[in-house]
Amino acid sequence: MNRRHCAAAAITLVCALGLLTLPAQAVAAPTPDSSPPPAASAPAASSGPSSGPSSGQASSERDLEKIRQEIETLYRKAGAATDAYNLAEEQAKKQSGEIVKLAKAIVDGQAKIAELKDRAGAQAREQYRNGGLPPGAQLVLSDDPQLFLDGINKVRTSQQANKTVLAQLTRTQEDLETYTQDASSNWQKLESNRVRQAEAKKKINARIAAAEKLESQLEKKERDRLRQLERDAANRAQSAWLATLPTPSTGVSGEATAAGRAAVAFASAQIGKPYVWGATGPGSYDCSGLTSQAWAAAGRPIPRTSQEQWRLLPRIDIQDMRPGDLIIYHADASHVGMYVGDGAIVHSPRPGRHVTLAGAGSMKILGVVRPDK
Repeated sequence: MNRRHCAAAAITLVCALGLLTLPAQAVAAPTPDSSPPPAASAPAASSGPSSGPSSGQASSERDLEKIRQEIETLYRKAGAATDAYNLAEEQAKKQSGEIVKLAKAIVDGQAKIAELKDRAGAQAREQYRNGGLPPGAQLVLSDDPQLFLDGINKVRTSQQANKTVLAQLTRTQEDLETYTQDASSNWQKLESNRVRQAEAKKKINARIAAAEKLESQLEKKERDRLRQLERDAANRAQSAWLATLPTPSTGVSGEATAAGRAAVAFASAQIGKPYVWGATGPGSYDCSGLTSQAWAAAGRPIPRTSQEQWRLLPRIDIQDMRPGDLIIYHADASHVGMYVGDGAIVHSPRPGRHVTLAGAGSMKILGVVRPDK
């Protein structure tokens, strides 16, 4: 193998092994929304991000409703960025694993080439010790007929061994070139995802900070009223959803499978644990971290993110839901909850909240997927 190939292989190997010392934090693909986060300003007329209601300044009911909607939008966009972050984390884990495997293959290939070169050198030295004549010529010059006949098989064996060594050497060199190219490609993807991860993380933190700032500028009685407005909006949405179902008093309650019951039991046991974006337990969860871990506990691994759960899992009609099914929310599939029957879900709502029970129709439903279909 020429020097360029060796250099490329060595560089790739060093990079791959260096990867093992990096922090275990994963990467993120960017959210499709590339616009900057909304300013943390109250909906009332203002000229800057700090113009939300200050302490002692009463807000009208209409102002509080606008603030509620703005906070909800900020958290929903943070959720979309979180989902993109989580997806890239899974991709990064896969790419890192591939790079490590390729690095091992490169090392093994280099060792194999060295071994084959040693064997080829040994064969050349043997020929030199025989006077530099090819084995066929040595047999022709032999005066011993029996030696001639015995040597025919040795010549054939030697020729076959030479061909085998050369073929293995060529094939191993080609494989090593492929491994080097694949490792380089995976490394470039990994580095690209690291850049996108940083961008997604900025969006998440900025939107959460903007939402928290809006709420912090309210007086306690206004924050209490804001919570009530959130509950009222959820109740209205739930009532409207239930009214569309054949059994509006109880929602949809198909019979769960054994795996579905196990997933529901796991998710329900997490009630009260805090939402943390990017978390998959055991002490905290984001929305898809909860659902993916619940189904993993039930023996059915599913995609990590709500968007991938929506994209890859079998979809079913909402009228056919049963406990354990996943309800995907919002047009961008940025939120997910687990249906537990009787018109309710278990989900991890957003930063500042905890895993809880909620009405299945309390948010805008995109559709339903079934992990064990």
